[in-house]
Amino acid sequence: MSLDVRKSCYPEIEPYKTGSLEVSPIHTLYYEECGNKNGKPVVILHGGPGAGCNAQMRRYHDPKKYRIILFDQRGCGRSTPHAELKENTTWDLVEDIEKLRKKLSITKWQVFGGSWGSTLALAYAQTYPEIVSELILRGIFTLTQREIRWFYQDGCNLLFPDLWENYIRPIPMEERGDMIKAYYKRLTGDNKKVMYDCAKAWSGWEGSTITLYSNQEIIGRFMEEKFALSMARIECHYFINGGFFSEDGHLIKNASVLNNIPGVIVHGRYDVITPIETAWKLHKKWKESNLHIIPDAGHAVSEPGITDKLISATLKYS
Repeated sequence: MSLDVRKSCYPEIEPYKTGSLEVSPIHTLYYEECGNKNGKPVVILHGGPGAGCNAQMRRYHDPKKYRIILFDQRGCGRSTPHAELKENTTWDLVEDIEKLRKKLSITKWQVFGGSWGSTLALAYAQTYPEIVSELILRGIFTLTQREIRWFYQDGCNLLFPDLWENYIRPIPMEERGDMIKAYYKRLTGDNKKVMYDCAKAWSGWEGSTITLYSNQEIIGRFMEEKFALSMARIECHYFINGGFFSEDGHLIKNASVLNNIPGVIVHGRYDVITPIETAWKLHKKWKESNLHIIPDAGHAVSEPGITDKLISATLKYS
């Protein structure tokens, strides 16, 4: 199948199967299968947490060669209930991936994820290394306090003081010393208007800084009410709880578990949401990894250099 020259992605496809998976008394997940039902299995992990998957995510793997599996994680996308925080932790999601694998009778699969998707992919691979054939990761994020503070408290604001004003506007001056705590109070409060206003400010900050050059289409999607609510509530929930890891830096400290898993890391040089320092640390600890630094890209998977390297990686392992 020929590639789309402009985006380097495979043509749009529709799922050949969709379904739902009850993973707890509260949560039911939406999932879909695309491409070749007899092809090499790959599970694609979306970002956020709380963003949900979309049709573009089907287009990084050759549909003639891959069985492409996507699902919406707890509380987002087409999974229910929407924006729910109860029974929603990293380790719940790791076990959800396993439940989905077993439901689909898959022995081993490739794991593909970016941003929060890379976090979840690393947590899953470190828990079930024997199940992962390869890891293809983009925009590495390990949910350390250093990473969270950089983007949501003090660091990235020095690069985008104009956009930062929109992010801090819903929070009173006296509470801005701990933006995560201040947002969490409002995103989990009873005032629906305040909740939605904060959700849009939170999500808009991310959408405004995700690409090297401002992309109004992406910003608009991040500002959509339903998307913004699940993104902001679930992200803030994970961040205030340290990702539900037992120690700060858990994923890098345990990266040697990955040493029998081949993989690719793709990271934009000018990624301001998840700075490249973390990708570099992971690469140094994970001996089987190949790191590709994209010189003219930020954080978004849609940036051409990032897309090209991801496509190359999926072809390599097809």
